[in-house]
Amino acid sequence: MRRALAVLLFAGLAACAPRAVVPPTPPPPPAQKLVLVAADFADLPGWAADRHAEMLPAFARSCARLARLPDDRDLGLAGRAGDWRGVCAQAQRIAPADHAAARAFLETAFRPFAVAEAANGPEGLFTGYYEPELRGAVARGGAFTIPLHARPSDLVTVDLGEFRPELRGQRIAGSVQNGVLRPYPARDRINAGALAGRSDVLVWVDDPVDAFFLEIQGSGRVVLPDGRVLRLGFAAQNGHPYVAIGRTLIERGALTRENVSMQSIRAWLAANPQDARGVMETNPSYVFFRVLEGDGPLGSEGVALTPGRSLAVDRSFLPMGVPLWLDAEDPLDPSQRIRRAMMAQDTGGAIRGVVRGDVFWGAGPEAAERAGRMRARGRYWLLLPAGISPRS
Repeated sequence: MRRALAVLLFAGLAACAPRAVVPPTPPPPPAQKLVLVAADFADLPGWAADRHAEMLPAFARSCARLARLPDDRDLGLAGRAGDWRGVCAQAQRIAPADHAAARAFLETAFRPFAVAEAANGPEGLFTGYYEPELRGAVARGGAFTIPLHARPSDLVTVDLGEFRPELRGQRIAGSVQNGVLRPYPARDRINAGALAGRSDVLVWVDDPVDAFFLEIQGSGRVVLPDGRVLRLGFAAQNGHPYVAIGRTLIERGALTRENVSMQSIRAWLAANPQDARGVMETNPSYVFFRVLEGDGPLGSEGVALTPGRSLAVDRSFLPMGVPLWLDAEDPLDPSQRIRRAMMAQDTGGAIRGVVRGDVFWGAGPEAAERAGRMRARGRYWLLLPAGISPRS
């Protein structure tokens, strides 16, 4: 899974200071509301042209997770775990690369629902992410001075949905002090040494910018001096909200909305090393990692992600492990569209909203290029087993 966070601003007035005129605090933005509208597969742009069987390995991974849940486990608008037993069994009988059979299965076993936000309609923002590769060593020394931390021993993560149903998908984190949960240190304090004695270092890398972007991606590979590869995945996050440093650079006039991308942000940080740390610290979120064995990277659902077929969504609105149909602009060719069946298998600190998604593109230079440049308008449809009446 993938995370990151936003700056706390606070100011104090001395008791004897003259009173200043303080503008009223603006009201919070209205809460978003999910709207689902029943549709037909003929309504899905480009549906017939997809290679539908390419989505089934990702679907099988979500089915394996669902198989471990009791039949009556509530999945929110996706019904209950038992409602998925039949479709999961049917998918197993489809031969690999049999796209016609996969399409027929989806059309007979599922119903599509157009997803929209009540006030803003069906279109939203879709970005991309990938699995980066870094250079590192298990012992500090030489160029390897930037730590990647394991989950601290005193970090407590709270799923608020377990206490209030209306808070499903929302989480906070902190440490317990004198019986009270307090906020965990933000990025600037962690960089200054606040984790001393609280967290093990998994590996030391040679570039603070690479380490920062690894946190944003949520997982990656670290190549050690002897050629071994250490695969790291998201373990926890410090509980502070995510702030995109691209927005910080736009506000400072360093970049524009038209040219901001992962590539332009990295170029600015490389060209301004004296300011890079301060800019990165405007994002108070900090991610902790764990070593992964076997397939990966892992998404928030706890299953290995499938390049081009796994999508990060806001789990406050959409459950993990459900199929979606995506229709969005192609970041490398504006004349083309990304139209494909995908699985909701991850979340992210910046992925907030009813119509908001992050496409996992895999590893390697092409995946990095696509992910870094993807800032597309698009929409999606939710696919649910035919017997489920969603509760939006």
